[in-house]
Amino acid sequence: MKSEIKSFTLPLTQADIKSLKCGDIISVSGTVHTARDAAHKRFAEALRKGEPLPIALESAAIYYCGPTPAAEGEIIGSCGPTTSSRMDDYAPMLIEHGLRVMIGKGKRSEAVNAAIKKHRAVYLAAIGGAGALYKHKIKSCELVAYADLGCEAVRKLYMQDVQLLVATDSDGNTCLL
Repeated sequence: MKSEIKSFTLPLTQADIKSLKCGDIISVSGTVHTARDAAHKRFAEALRKGEPLPIALESAAIYYCGPTPAAEGEIIGSCGPTTSSRMDDYAPMLIEHGLRVMIGKGKRSEAVNAAIKKHRAVYLAAIGGAGALYKHKIKSCELVAYADLGCEAVRKLYMQDVQLLVATDSDGNTCLL
């Protein structure tokens, strides 16, 4: 059983991604963007039209999260992971366009796992139900795009020392049942 938790800083390099193996527990710090299914739908529509996205996908990390509003004096409200399969219709296209790190909860489709393997990406699983814990790991939060989507708007977060499970590695191995 593995006991060493390796720390990584986002964005991950290709060497970092290649070094991650299914079942590894890692600690990550750095910049992620939140995006759930409504934002993913807009990303896909923009890509189909050849329009620019509000974030650069190349080497990006997307956290499937829709944070609640911050209480007075706080950076962010509860910010736990959303079920990743909700993004599965859009994820292969985003991976093809450079997305390399996805963070969420639950299993991914075969199409997503195949895209992860083909394009050398990684899927990291967060703990469902831990949104109140994760909010203390967020050091900054900035609205980036799609404010009309409310909690599903795209936000830029800086997270610090968030422990995650490598659920699907860049070789396509998955450890979620």
